Amino acid sequence: MGYGYGMGWGMGFGWIVPLLILGGIFWFLAGRGSERKAVEKDAETILKERFAKGEIDEEEYRKCKALLKE
Repeated sequence: MGYGYGMGWGMGFGWIVPLLILGGIFWFLAGRGSERKAVEKDAETILKERFAKGEIDEEEYRKCKALLKE
């Protein structure tokens, strides 16, 4: 006989597996929302950064900025 320990896992531990599964699902779903998403930069922001770093000169900056506004 089973001595009252429940079915399947014995000694009353059958509740652990569903609890772990539910906990894993919750952990997965909660973690997806807290992931840091890469900030997408628009073209004008990238252009400003390149100018600030000295990668392009003022003339090229103004020309590219005018092209972006078209």
